Amino acid sequence: MIILGIDPGSLVTGFGVIETEGNKEKLLAQGIIRLNPTDSHQNRLRRIYQEIAALIQLHLPDTCAIEMPIYGKNAQSMLKLGRAQAAAMLASLNHQVPVTEYTPKEVKKAVTGNGNASKEQVRYMICSILSIAETETVGLDASDALAVGLCHLHRCDSPVKKRHGSWESFIRANPGRIV
Repeated sequence: MIILGIDPGSLVTGFGVIETEGNKEKLLAQGIIRLNPTDSHQNRLRRIYQEIAALIQLHLPDTCAIEMPIYGKNAQSMLKLGRAQAAAMLASLNHQVPVTEYTPKEVKKAVTGNGNASKEQVRYMICSILSIAETETVGLDASDALAVGLCHLHRCDSPVKKRHGSWESFIRANPGRIV
C-alpha cells in the first residue's frame, strides 16, 4: 500500500509518501510545496492542487491522509488553512484517491505516544521509524506530513479494524465490553 500524507498550509504544504509491505514502512518521497506569499490566495490554492495532483500521478498512492486544521491564530488564517486542505483533498479525490482526515493530536499520539509532542519530537520519531539517518534532511512540515501518513497506516492496521472492520461493528459484536 502507498500512502500520501499531507500537512496543508497556505504558505508551506508538507508531503510524504510511504510504501508499506507487511509490517515494513519505506520512505518513497518527502518534501514541501513552498508557496509565494506575494501570489494571490487563489493562485496558491491552484498551485497546491497542481502539485498534489502531480505527486499522485508520480507515486500512484492507494490512499491519502491529511491533517485537519483545528485551530488558528485568527479567523482569516483558519479560513486560508481550510482552503489549502480542501485544495489538497480535491486533487486526491479527483484522482480517485480516498482521503482520511486526522487531528494534530491524533497524529502526534500515533507517532510519539504523546498528543502534545513538539514538531521536533515528531520529526525524531519519523526519522527513527523510517530509518532516516540525518534528521536535518527532513523539514518539520515534511515530517508532519509523514506522521499523518504513518498515523493512517497505524489506524488501518489496528487489530480491532482487522478483526471487526470498524469500531461500530466491534461494539455491536461486543456489547458487554462497553461501559
